[in-house]
Amino acid sequence: MCADDLAEQSLRSAFLVTTPPTRGLCDPLLGALAARGFAVTIWDDLAGEPTLDDFAAAMTAARAANADCVIGLGGGSAMDVAKLVAALFGGRQAIGDVIGVNRLTGRDLPLACIPTTAGTGSEVTPIAILGDEDEDLKKGTVSPFLVPDYAYLDASLTVSMPRAVTASTGIDALTHCIEAYANKFAHPVVDSFAIEGIRLIAGHIERACTDGADLEARAAMLRASYYGGLCLGPVNTAAVHALAYPLGGEFHVAHGVANSILLPHVLRFNVSAAPRRYADIASAMGIARSGNDLRDAEAGIEAIAELSARIGIPAGMAAYGISANAVPHMAAAAMSVTRLLANNPREVTEADARAIYEAAL
Repeated sequence: MCADDLAEQSLRSAFLVTTPPTRGLCDPLLGALAARGFAVTIWDDLAGEPTLDDFAAAMTAARAANADCVIGLGGGSAMDVAKLVAALFGGRQAIGDVIGVNRLTGRDLPLACIPTTAGTGSEVTPIAILGDEDEDLKKGTVSPFLVPDYAYLDASLTVSMPRAVTASTGIDALTHCIEAYANKFAHPVVDSFAIEGIRLIAGHIERACTDGADLEARAAMLRASYYGGLCLGPVNTAAVHALAYPLGGEFHVAHGVANSILLPHVLRFNVSAAPRRYADIASAMGIARSGNDLRDAEAGIEAIAELSARIGIPAGMAAYGISANAVPHMAAAAMSVTRLLANNPREVTEADARAIYEAAL
């Protein structure tokens, strides 16, 4: 279907962004593109979560290939690089010009995204994240021009995900849904996506981790990730993601793992500001309502922590070599992510951020 959709636009030179683990999953698409007369350049040099240098290398390769369309096939890393290559291909703006919100003036090439993980929802988001290695921090570009023209969900492409990746990306999707629902700018339409995403993840993530070939569970997780992605444009995430960025930027902790570590601690900090919202989240996870919102909310937070433990994600930062010495500068770095902190249901000060990190050690 992707090859047909691009061919209908009379496009003939595709730049395909993927990663070494997902390179083999590209073969059916490559065959379909070749059958329709496409020249395809594959760029799969991503070794981890993408950096500004990775993006620069991908852009150089895309321009050398004289691409007229871009495809991202893989996890959020591949899709985010593809989104930025498509947006900035013509050279009217540089990457430094578009970090932030609504700084992108357009997109130069058609763009298709095909997820092979169930986590970021990047196939439908207006967001792309790159690591700045000089500042040890992740930086985001947010713009409606980053939303792909085409997105394709195929659960069979996710069955090869290792258990650890299934777990971390699944908790990332769960965090998207939770932070969008308990959010200063929550919206009724987005609420429906968020609650359904939470329900699907709570009911299927353990199955997907236990049996990677469970296609029903894989499809449910992919759908939940998609719903989480739909939450990110109109509402977006909040303090969990803001505090997670320094863990990824400085210590290279996988994004979903960083979210998992911080999620219960941030929710305990937030719960007094939105007990009904967090009680709704607990209900979506299958916890029966007791009539006391705060009690239900607290039970839901504990259930989230227990879920992460059951699927094998360590509960503390110490497991990743992060000590108390890192807390002050991580807190200072997190406070710079104002576009997300502004969404949090409770104001977070730098002292609050330090306390959350200390609790998460």
